[in-house]
Amino acid sequence: MNDMNGPRLALVFPGQGAQQPGMGRPWVGRPGWFLAERASEVSGRDVQELLLRADAEQLRRTDNAQLATFVLEMVILTELRQALPAAGRPTVCAGHSLGEYAALVAAGVLGFADGVRLVTARGEAMRAACAARPGTMAVVLGLPAADLEQAADEVRAEGGQVWVANLNSPQQTVLSGAADGVARCAALAEERGATRVVPIPVGGAFHTPLMAPAARSLTATLARTELLHGFAPVVANVDARPRRGADDWRALLREQLTAPVRWTDSVRTMADELHCDMFVEVGPGRTLTGLARKIAPQVSRLTVSEPGQLPAVPSPVPSTPVRSVA
Repeated sequence: MNDMNGPRLALVFPGQGAQQPGMGRPWVGRPGWFLAERASEVSGRDVQELLLRADAEQLRRTDNAQLATFVLEMVILTELRQALPAAGRPTVCAGHSLGEYAALVAAGVLGFADGVRLVTARGEAMRAACAARPGTMAVVLGLPAADLEQAADEVRAEGGQVWVANLNSPQQTVLSGAADGVARCAALAEERGATRVVPIPVGGAFHTPLMAPAARSLTATLARTELLHGFAPVVANVDARPRRGADDWRALLREQLTAPVRWTDSVRTMADELHCDMFVEVGPGRTLTGLARKIAPQVSRLTVSEPGQLPAVPSPVPSTPVRSVA
């Protein structure tokens, strides 16, 4: 755990949706960049190409987005641990959807190479599930999650396919499902007071029962993966509870594909139960520190997505919430 006199850090890792073209360029030539080369060897994919030269269209593809985002987070984590020693023994780790795999590596539960193999398999499985059962997602702003859950229940009762997929903050929730089901539920949300509904340009219904084929496909890879005791708890997406060691993670990672991401409760677990005094977002964008500002404003926030943000002395960084979906 942390030095008794150091900050109680929560390391948090964004998921698919945070990726950007060229996001690896600031890290080329730095000590952590060797992990991009290692990831290419393990995955059989040109990860450096994805991080340096892939365009927005290439990075929208689920398998590309997930592998590139995960590997960049590992590069940044390696550098962060040199700049901020407490990041080597955080109080807790958590990740939004895909980011949960980075959190497991950061907590010592999953090795880097196994993480690459799992993320590669996950991305491919989700891409195949999207092709077989196309879907979409939408961010709903300004409507309590319970009200949106009720609207989704009503649409499903009429034969539609739509579910609440991400509970990101008290005023930001994500719908996921078949395109017509999401459209019907979005209309109900606006009738009931949502201030805005923003479509997310994805081709799949992430975190819904429509991802069940991906969960089945991932099972074999999970069975071959060594999970370790680790040195920090990881707050699980599916129930927002801190889990220590390897207990239940194979089942949790399967369930995560079809269950909602309970991010609001996860942040409250880290802030209120585990008494973290700083959230450090490791990866592209400012998605999670922005959400944390809404959920637990008393906790300091630091975003590290490029080398110039590596701290000499940690200090709060204001953030703007954006979406992370998978």
